[in-house]
Amino acid sequence: MADVTKVDLFGRVFVTGRIRLLSGLHIGAGKEALQIGGIDNAVLRDVLSQQPYIPGSSLKGKMRSLWEKAQGRPQNHFISRRPPQVRLHVCRDPKCRVCRIFGVPGDQESFFPTRLVVRDVRLDEEEAAATELAERTDQTFTEIKYEAAIDRITSAAVPRPMERVPAGVVFGPFEMVFSIYDPNDRSRLFDLFAAMQLLEDDYLGGLGSRGSGKIAFEDLSISCRSRDNYAERKTWALAPPLETPTTVQGLLDKGPDLLSFLETSIPCEQPEPPSA
Repeated sequence: MADVTKVDLFGRVFVTGRIRLLSGLHIGAGKEALQIGGIDNAVLRDVLSQQPYIPGSSLKGKMRSLWEKAQGRPQNHFISRRPPQVRLHVCRDPKCRVCRIFGVPGDQESFFPTRLVVRDVRLDEEEAAATELAERTDQTFTEIKYEAAIDRITSAAVPRPMERVPAGVVFGPFEMVFSIYDPNDRSRLFDLFAAMQLLEDDYLGGLGSRGSGKIAFEDLSISCRSRDNYAERKTWALAPPLETPTTVQGLLDKGPDLLSFLETSIPCEQPEPPSA
């Protein structure tokens, strides 16, 4: 008889807010050929609105990468066997603070469900409607940053135009959905907050070592829904201690209050012990 694994979804926590660019953001769209006089590397845009956006995969992938490093996890898995290769950490350890939250690649067998879902983040509606942003930028909602490669012998400069979303632009609201499958997941939520803080201290997208990609999470809020709320179609319950903090540091500072709120709002019934 095949083994049967029981998976209990006790509820979900919703982390929402906005992302403010503190320096220009470049998340490349990729291009097979470069047009003469064209932009060296264009940003990713929505195919219908032509507005730049932040893919959930970029946001989640960078937080995972930083959290792997913070946990000292071995880079033991290759996404591709051909160059360029992408290395990341993958394991089957049920106590792993990385894989439990961020999951494993689709080509790997998983022994536990992924906790975190990260949605794509669109341009803030007010930003998208602002005529000043559209009129004062080089391209639609973007700027052209010129960089130069300097020949070390002749000092000749080769300019490279790079497209970025300018500093000050706001994306949002974003949504991260964190599922609670066991009682320990409620405290694992703070690992997500720590990964968000690591990202604020690092950069998102490309060209980060050259000044791009510094962001700040703001206007943060937490809500949750237990599995009973789904059945009864109740509205999400906002955490009273989180009505004031709107930053990642504020969420971390409110840890005990938030954990207490989650324990009350998302009860995790322990399975009954097997009969003798």
